[in-house]
Amino acid sequence: MERLIVLDTETTGIEPAEGHRIVEIGCTALVNLGKSGTRQWYLNPERDIPVEATRVHGITIEKVAHAPLFKDIVDEFLTFIGEDRLVIHNAAFDLGFLNAELARIGRPGLDPARAIDTLTLARRRFPNASASLDALCRRFRIDLSQRTTHGALLDTDLLADVYVELMGGGQFSLALGVDSEVKTASQALVREQEPVEAMQFGPRSWPLSPGEEVEHRNYLEFLKKKANVVRWAEVP
Repeated sequence: MERLIVLDTETTGIEPAEGHRIVEIGCTALVNLGKSGTRQWYLNPERDIPVEATRVHGITIEKVAHAPLFKDIVDEFLTFIGEDRLVIHNAAFDLGFLNAELARIGRPGLDPARAIDTLTLARRRFPNASASLDALCRRFRIDLSQRTTHGALLDTDLLADVYVELMGGGQFSLALGVDSEVKTASQALVREQEPVEAMQFGPRSWPLSPGEEVEHRNYLEFLKKKANVVRWAEVP
């Protein structure tokens, strides 16, 4: 039996080294590519949540002011994920934040080798195409109607469906009870992971006011690091 944990976080910003913290962790378990339980934790980040971050995930400091601290749920979290492989979209981002939280309370970090990065898998399979979670859901006709904002638990549910499709989708439905076949296919795709350069698109064609330009830059920088969906480097 192969158990995987599809994992996502929402945060106050893009750099744990700058004091940004996790505000939500979501996990969806997959057993032989079938969904098998979820867990979700909202966390008090012990700091403010910038408006740019709230615009992405909809979480305000008021919503999590009375939520537990990471140290209060760490044992529950680590027990749930166990030693299983972690399926993450843009794994470096989420593992960076989780390991910063673990280091803050004197716990060992999670080994990056545990991660199966669906961003890398998607870029490998669909070169020169958008590999954002939204784009992959549209490609595989996965319902996005509930995703009005990012949310860690919802995103893991969607990413679990995306991962199953990346692994072959329906062709595995007749073999879910055959552990060796599923595991071999999974390992084969994971071995193919390699970085691919993001596409670069031209600048926008309409001007922004000075105030809009500042706000827009902050927003794009947050999205670029969190969701890897920003494809332009300059704002006109």
